[in-house]
Amino acid sequence: MNLIQDTIKSFIKDYNLEDSKYIYLVAFSGGFDSMCLLHALRQTGSNKIIAIHLNHNWRGDESDKEEQNCKDFCMSLGVDFYSEKLSEDIEKNETVAREERYKFFEKCAKKFNSKIIFTAHNKNDNAETLIYRMTKGTGVTGLQGIAPARGIYFRPLLNIERCDIEKYCIQNGLNPNYDSSNDDLIHNRNLIRKNVLPELLKINPSVISSLNKLSQSAVEDTQIIKEYLEIVKKEIYKSGKYNTSKFLKLSRPLQLRILYEYINPLVPQNYDRERIITLYNFILENKTSKSGKICSVTTGYDLFVSEKHFEVISSKEQNTTIVQVNDCGKYKFQNKNMIISKCDLLPKNFESKSENVIYVDLSGVDFPLEIRTRRDGDEIQPFGMSGHQKLKKYFNSRKIPNHVKDELILITKGKDVLWVCGIGISERIKVITKPTHKIEIED
Repeated sequence: MNLIQDTIKSFIKDYNLEDSKYIYLVAFSGGFDSMCLLHALRQTGSNKIIAIHLNHNWRGDESDKEEQNCKDFCMSLGVDFYSEKLSEDIEKNETVAREERYKFFEKCAKKFNSKIIFTAHNKNDNAETLIYRMTKGTGVTGLQGIAPARGIYFRPLLNIERCDIEKYCIQNGLNPNYDSSNDDLIHNRNLIRKNVLPELLKINPSVISSLNKLSQSAVEDTQIIKEYLEIVKKEIYKSGKYNTSKFLKLSRPLQLRILYEYINPLVPQNYDRERIITLYNFILENKTSKSGKICSVTTGYDLFVSEKHFEVISSKEQNTTIVQVNDCGKYKFQNKNMIISKCDLLPKNFESKSENVIYVDLSGVDFPLEIRTRRDGDEIQPFGMSGHQKLKKYFNSRKIPNHVKDELILITKGKDVLWVCGIGISERIKVITKPTHKIEIED
């Protein structure tokens, strides 16, 4: 055994990946890092290994030759090889390449029924990642760098420097591909690797190890922060909502960190501090709003803020469907069933405790009725009142959040709202002596 093989074997043991039934997928470009990983992994165990290679198709014949080299190398090792080639129409940049690569990896995991994909990220990669994130103004979370394990992805070489990987390849007579695009300084990674790191090495010859130690410290500090946040959340967080007044009693740094942890999982990349500050200020501006205000977080999500709470909600367009009700029957609306049936007796000892069942007198209302959501101009005669009021005012008096208002199901006669499902009925259809109909909603 040697340094790299020992490291891989220890990694597999530490992450409980030793079971012989596991199929190992190896992300294999054929470069120094992945060739070293594949070769060393083949020497350390007997698990079935499949090298998966994505031909990005950036460099024509050169890319095809690299793919063939990968295939030949796998054949010499006795390792299965699987590859796919991207279309020439796909945009050629680092971000798209990474997205397509991970789509390919996920596809392979399903195809080969594997939950283990080894990638060859190493100590230098982690240092370069930290440098890049620092230039973008990352916080402690970003300083954690590349994780040794995330979901189905495992990185056994993360504590190995690239010089040791190159030495392994030479000692074992390996002939890795050399990707000429690695010399193109238009790519940020290449610029950092070829220009920035060499300058930092002049300041500190151990800068790669130092940056990795910084990364580990950030991992430990982040864990401490998360443990403390869980304690705080128990006092201010319930059912996906934060209590606004309790949140605002915390220190500003703690508020910002809580908001970051709340918002960050919704976006594919780290959410920048400027956007967190914008959302924080939105909370401050609307902390006394009774019905609440909404601010966009990212595609598909909004932040709702009221005097009671704030929460992330799904962005939805208002349902403009109208279902006409001509008589008794079952009517489907918003994945719910509205059932209207004739009824001339209230159940014995009936008290309207259910929000989804009402008994009403429709003798003064002619069919057809409509099932829909709110519209401009809607009015209601609230139960127990002699006059009408705008539906908006009715909602506000009951402190119904704005994002909920558009989702509430109504039964109406023209602009006259007869029932706001789950909220209240109109005086027009209340039962004085006996009901004429029973109306209920079921999922």
